Amino acid sequence: MPTLMLATGNQGKVAELRALLALHLDLSRISLLTPRDWPSALPEVSEDGVTFAENALLKARALANATGLVALADDSGLCVDALGGRPGIYSARWAGPEATDSDRNMHLLSEMHDVPMEQRQAHYVCAIALAAPDGQFATAEGVCSGLILVEPAGDGGFGYDPLFLLPQFQRTMAELTAEEKNRVSHRAKAITKIASALADLLRIAV
Repeated sequence: MPTLMLATGNQGKVAELRALLALHLDLSRISLLTPRDWPSALPEVSEDGVTFAENALLKARALANATGLVALADDSGLCVDALGGRPGIYSARWAGPEATDSDRNMHLLSEMHDVPMEQRQAHYVCAIALAAPDGQFATAEGVCSGLILVEPAGDGGFGYDPLFLLPQFQRTMAELTAEEKNRVSHRAKAITKIASALADLLRIAV
């Protein structure tokens, strides 16, 4: 059975990736692992790329080389127009290395305290990278646009989801059901674009 290493320790991302992959592949025919499942410590990857795609590929290649498996890595973040595109690739560590999701949301609200609603446009970006031990790789990117609210709403999702309003739903990402989110999210769009390349690397049918 082909094995795919998901290069993340974020359990929210793992759950989403599993659900999204299941929309395109028969997961009964694939073994999915995360670094937590590996019997020994895997290398820490320095995410020093300047784009989401570069960072995702750094992670995927590092795990493919360390495990001998096809690896899938995600690098994603929030880009806010009024903040010049910040936090961008620094979304996870913008509020400090030990910050929680709540801390990050409060930091974002603080940075945007004087920005009027009509200027609170933002977009989520997700880059997915695949890497095989033989050097083959592929990348894809998905974008989801919305607005940043003035206070959190909803308790689903993770990251900045409680502040990210989707105009087509008039709800935040954190207020969507998992099925709704997995139809429209940046991660869903990226996985859709890269599904056939993943099937080719794993040598299975989509």
